Order: sequence, then structure tokens, then C-alpha cells
Amino acid sequence: MSSDSSELYPARHRPARHASPTPGPHSHRASEVRAPARLRSWTGPHRDLRLLRRASRRLRRVATFAALGYFAVFLTLTVRLPSLMSRPAPGGLPTGLLLAIAQLPVTWLAVILYEFTARRYVDPLARRVRRYACGADDGEGRP
Repeated sequence: MSSDSSELYPARHRPARHASPTPGPHSHRASEVRAPARLRSWTGPHRDLRLLRRASRRLRRVATFAALGYFAVFLTLTVRLPSLMSRPAPGGLPTGLLLAIAQLPVTWLAVILYEFTARRYVDPLARRVRRYACGADDGEGRP
């Protein structure tokens, strides 16, 4: 006895599920001829728009998680370990106050990294998309 159930359920023909441009034997109209499936373009403005959206989304997420992540860690430490936060840090300040003051430089660092990454990766994609859009406007380009 075999455990193969493929004999019990033979494969059924599904129209329009194959790559053949000619009609199959079960076509409704004999004169109907299907056009070959159009190949998806992996270059051009649509690809650039997808890349731009993906890069912009990734950039926003990373910057948001960096700034909010530090704040969440600070709040968690404040709630869970108040004895650690009241312990004096080097310089005489309590650790909690030192971490609270450090939030401003961490936020500025996140903004600076956001700007740097946007200029390096996202802006060239935006320029490329704009170039395609200007080329499609009947020769009228925007500055």
C-alpha cells in the first residue's frame, strides 16, 4: 500500500494558468488567440518608484526606531530598575538624569543619519523618477 495520494486526485486543467500563448483544447472559442503574456519590466520608472518607496519606508522606520527605541529603553529602565536610575553615574549626576540628557544627542544623531542616508540613497532615486516624469510631459521639464 502506497501513501502517495496523487493517483486519487488527478491534476485538472486550469485555463490561463500556463505560459502557452495558444488556446488550449478546452478553449471556449476556437478563433480566440491569446496574446503572449507581457514580460514585466524590471527597469524604468515603475521599478524606480518601487525602489524609492522601499528606500523611503526603510529610512523612516530605521530613524523612528532609533529615536523611539532609545526613549523606550529609558522609560523601561525608569519603571523596572529605579534603583539603577537613582545610582550616581561618573560625574556625580544620577544615571537617570544622565540618560535623560543623552536623549537629545541621540535624537540629533538619528536626524543627522537620516539626512545623510536620504542624500546618499533616496535623493538619487527621486531625481531618477523626476527625470522620467519630466521626459513624459511632452518635453516640458520642471526645474
